[in-house]
Amino acid sequence: MTFSLVLFYLLAAVIVFGAVRTVTAKNPVHAALHLVLTFCVSAVMWMLMQAEFLGLTLVVVYVGAVMVLFLFVVMMLNIDVEEMRKGFWRNAPVAFTVGILMAAVLIAVLLAPATALNEFGLMRDVPAEYSNVRDLGMQLYTAYVWQFELAAVLLALGMVAAIALAHRPSTNPKRIDPAEQVKVTADSSRVRLVQMAAEIQAPTEQPEQKENAA
Repeated sequence: MTFSLVLFYLLAAVIVFGAVRTVTAKNPVHAALHLVLTFCVSAVMWMLMQAEFLGLTLVVVYVGAVMVLFLFVVMMLNIDVEEMRKGFWRNAPVAFTVGILMAAVLIAVLLAPATALNEFGLMRDVPAEYSNVRDLGMQLYTAYVWQFELAAVLLALGMVAAIALAHRPSTNPKRIDPAEQVKVTADSSRVRLVQMAAEIQAPTEQPEQKENAA
């Protein structure tokens, strides 16, 4: 057993632990922190597989931008956890079935001969002039362009779904609808004009002035 294989299993155990805690943590902030841990260890895994660009991108984009922003948003929204967990056990069988299917598909892909990932530790050596970024770009925008576009659409749908879930109806009593303001007229029932006669009241004498007069 080589050192790279031992490191692979160690990193894999940490990734599985972080992923499980992300789903099972009751506090959303703790779940986000465990997801950050999962991303960081996954980046180390990518670098172990000689994909340095993917590892750095995972840290810079997801950990450094997306997850930090998500963590601050979760902390500021003050989400009602009990309200969000309603109906969890009712949908648990469907989620469990989908999870098993996704795990089966991932295992089938990893064990496929075309991926050449079933024998870890036998990574092919690449020449010094090899460009990981150029090869990745060529694969994404030529052979896997439709899969890349589908992933972009799914990410956009996830963003819209997150905004819809976090949106709450406004309960601010100071909120004014501009359309209702435009409809208001002088003879409207919302406005009542009162005409009062002007009255001039004589100023009252101060107590000090009364004492001086006495």
